[in-house]
Amino acid sequence: MKLTVVIPTYNETDNVRPMAEALFGLEISELDVVFVDDESPDGTGRVADDLSLQYPGRLSVIHRTGLRGLGRAYIDGFRWALDHGANYIVQMDCDFSHDPAYIPEFLAHMDAHDVVVGSRYVRGGKTDEDWGVGRWLLSWWANSIYTRMILGCQVRDATAGFKCWRRETLLGIDLDRIRSQGYIFQVEMAYVTERLGYRVLELPIYFADRRIGQSKMTVPVKLEAALRVWEVRRRYHGLKPGDRRTA
Repeated sequence: MKLTVVIPTYNETDNVRPMAEALFGLEISELDVVFVDDESPDGTGRVADDLSLQYPGRLSVIHRTGLRGLGRAYIDGFRWALDHGANYIVQMDCDFSHDPAYIPEFLAHMDAHDVVVGSRYVRGGKTDEDWGVGRWLLSWWANSIYTRMILGCQVRDATAGFKCWRRETLLGIDLDRIRSQGYIFQVEMAYVTERLGYRVLELPIYFADRRIGQSKMTVPVKLEAALRVWEVRRRYHGLKPGDRRTA
């Protein structure tokens, strides 16, 4: 069983080394890591390159130029993982809002599911206490009410970015059909996954605020994602399990 962890980075120079150490500290024998860096001006890519020398054959870096964005970074990382023989692919943030310690629990459920989602909004899930009531209510409403109402999704954390995918699931989704660039990518992937009939399990996680650095989730980014939910519905509402890619 080969597991590849895909982590997009932008200005995460203080987080990449501790994240790599935490992941390799899980003692999963066939775990490798790929950082997908979007020309971080703070030198994140250089730090990641140094780590690739420290962990030869286990840690790789994709340096992206030109058209960028979170969605494209994940797609490039997923393709890299598939091309290098990964059986399972974990996607996660680099800022420790996603705790690597959950990964073994995710893997324990993969035999019976096609994707496992680290969820803030199922029973037992929790967000950082520093969020405050207003921020929590906005995020909960956007995920558990607004997005589910428009798309009819069963998943309660539609914008979750901490997931473990089976290789066959990503191949069946057909990454060529995924178009989102920003944070709406998470919603698009969640919706397409359900429309194609894949088995989704949400496991509760504690979602911490980032340890170091500044969040990229600004108000304009959130508003754009909310408006693009309608575009996702229009584009994919006709998908059915028979539309899975088979070759």
